[in-house]
Amino acid sequence: MEKSFSTNNNNTLSPKEKGVLAILKKTGALLNGHFLLTSGIHSDGYIQCARILQYPSYAREVIELIARKVKDLDMEIIVGPALGGIIAAYELGRQLNKRAMFAERKNGVMQLRRGFVVKPGEKVLITEDVVTAGTSTGEVKKLVEERGAVVIGVACIVDRRSPGYSLDIPMYSALKMSINTYLPEECPLCKIGEPLENPGSRFI
Repeated sequence: MEKSFSTNNNNTLSPKEKGVLAILKKTGALLNGHFLLTSGIHSDGYIQCARILQYPSYAREVIELIARKVKDLDMEIIVGPALGGIIAAYELGRQLNKRAMFAERKNGVMQLRRGFVVKPGEKVLITEDVVTAGTSTGEVKKLVEERGAVVIGVACIVDRRSPGYSLDIPMYSALKMSINTYLPEECPLCKIGEPLENPGSRFI
């Protein structure tokens, strides 16, 4: 059974970040338990941004905070990894009047399908719902760079990276949160036999 997740870093959040956190809580997007993340690491918390994005008004409000941060960047295309980045990329593209598309995995490999094309020299902003270890971001970055495009940064609703997980491109987020993550072999929840949930979309 899903339980709401509580965070204790409210004192370090700006008023706008507290507003995003309030929406996460209101929509039940913060969960606690024992989760397998896309990167393969385990966590005692999960952020299900789909619960925010099902409400167009909340999607607009949260993505607007990101749009303000990236509106002056030199970009031509916004690319989001499926599934989590699809709506986030679309809404950011809508607000900035930029072309938006999504990448998806086929046979475990991130690809551009459905007629989406990225041309050499085009400037790309990768957009996700949540970034933890940056696995999906790295896959999309590799994909578009192989086509000669230039990745100028990554935008997301929630940046929940641990200190050990860094990206070599600028990050723009609506909210920065700290949630515990564990390598599978070191996970204390595994050691006590807590059932492992896999709420992500890697294999969809």
